[in-house]
Amino acid sequence: MQFIDLKAQYQRYQTEIDARMRAVLEHGQYIMGPEIAELERALAGYVGVKHCLTVASGTDSLEIALRALDIGPGDEVITVPFTWISTAEVISLVGAKPVFVDIEVATYNINIDLIEAAITERTKAIMPVSLFGQMPDYDRINVIAARHGISVIEDGAQSFGATQRGQRSCGVTLIGSTSFFPAKPLGCYGDGGALFCNDDALTGKMRAIRTHGGVNRHHHPYLGMNGRFDTLQAAVLLAKLPHFEWEVAERARIGNRYSELLADCAVVPVTQPGNTHVYAQYSIQVPDRDSLGAKLTATGIPTAVYYPKCLHEQPVFAPLGYGPGSFPESERVARSVISLPMHPFLAEADQDCVVEMVRSSSSKSG
Repeated sequence: MQFIDLKAQYQRYQTEIDARMRAVLEHGQYIMGPEIAELERALAGYVGVKHCLTVASGTDSLEIALRALDIGPGDEVITVPFTWISTAEVISLVGAKPVFVDIEVATYNINIDLIEAAITERTKAIMPVSLFGQMPDYDRINVIAARHGISVIEDGAQSFGATQRGQRSCGVTLIGSTSFFPAKPLGCYGDGGALFCNDDALTGKMRAIRTHGGVNRHHHPYLGMNGRFDTLQAAVLLAKLPHFEWEVAERARIGNRYSELLADCAVVPVTQPGNTHVYAQYSIQVPDRDSLGAKLTATGIPTAVYYPKCLHEQPVFAPLGYGPGSFPESERVARSVISLPMHPFLAEADQDCVVEMVRSSSSKSG
């Protein structure tokens, strides 16, 4: 059994993927070839924004967004401690300070009630994470940000394809960011990411920062990076994109079925009213997740833990001054969460096998 079955996906779309990649090999424009602009138009249309800018990784997309907003030394950016390290890493990389806010119990997303207390005169942005595949309430977050004159960047690396009140992830804030890492809901065959924005000037600045800060060739008004997306990777996504809505629907169906079958023996994900969930990871909470993980692994069922340590517990962020108990919900979840096999090609028989093993382990431990 596969945790995420990229082989099955390739076999399903092999004809389209091979044809798209072969076209790149034939025209030979491996950097900023025509597939880049084609993909950016398609993704902007899908999300419902004016501009999409593809980049080399989801991490680069966040850093480019911060740089474009002139966030740097002396500034603060609010985010969560329960996420992958890149979210806070990029804040430090531009010289700013990550300020953590705890998550809420039900969704693993930022506790919006705690945001305002974390805002200071140095706060320049809020960067919530749409963790595991659903979005926090961006209407509420945007109101808070507007009241204080600060920007909102959605880290939608795990939620591409999800919606909130009919609007798609990456299209509800000043800047939306996502990742095309292979395991993401829409993944390429390497690193990749994208930025989404309705502001012409801001998009132009991000576009320049992506390519060494250059507006025109040999004219560099900004300090930039080499953040371009590969043409071959764009070809892969162009082949996958027509199938993406089917995959999103399958993710929702499989995730909902997991929840129905496991609700009485584990803490299952909660989808907030107005949201859809793409289940980038299907994560449950159990009292002894390490024991459960070992039992599942022994029977050939792969699992993963996102994330066993909170960011404030990582040595690199020790200088921020947080300690044990600073973010109790994040710390509790980090000790109890485990993710089960989840992808659009998961057979019902395999899912039943996973469920049976979780339920069996739960009854034995109880």
